Amino acid sequence: MNSSFKLASVLLQYPSAALFDGLDELDAFAAGTSPRPAREAFGQFLHWLRTTSPTEVAQHYVETFDLRRRCALYLTYYRYGDTRKRGMAMVIFKTAYRDAGFVPCESELPDYLPMVLEFADLCPRGERLLHSHRADLALLHRALEKAGTPYASIISGVSAQLPRLGRRELSQVRTAWESGPPEEEVGLEPFAPPEYLSGYGASVPAGAAVPR
Repeated sequence: MNSSFKLASVLLQYPSAALFDGLDELDAFAAGTSPRPAREAFGQFLHWLRTTSPTEVAQHYVETFDLRRRCALYLTYYRYGDTRKRGMAMVIFKTAYRDAGFVPCESELPDYLPMVLEFADLCPRGERLLHSHRADLALLHRALEKAGTPYASIISGVSAQLPRLGRRELSQVRTAWESGPPEEEVGLEPFAPPEYLSGYGASVPAGAAVPR
């Protein structure tokens, strides 16, 4: 599997003390990442971690991902916002996890990017989820770049390992960027029978998305 997806998953989670304690190991891993654009992108972000105090990094993380609507780490949010369609879209994530025997963290929504990235490291179906949300990753990257945050480098590293956007996807990105996520609020629960969404199986434990 693609372990650089696991690296991105770790780096996109809330910056705990363990993250800073493991910087040497993360640097060594990033140095072996390919292709070159991904290696350079991860290296840029890790350099920022090394030269910034943990308190400042934590504050920056909250300001970036918790307080900026366009920078949310949820893949279906850019296309559907808080609408009924988003609930249906998340059924696809839950089904993929269940069918692969992957047990997601219950404290996060199934489209939480660090969790999807860990799934992509473990299973080809996870990588296919990333492919199908390539346009959403592009929107997140654009938002992070506009915010001037080093976290944009992580999305650059992930994107470098995925197919380039086609003409149709580029059009989707432009339209979604101009309009922003839909604002209709009808709840986020997927509209499918509860028994269909439960019981993912226990063959692959999930370590991503550790709750803060």
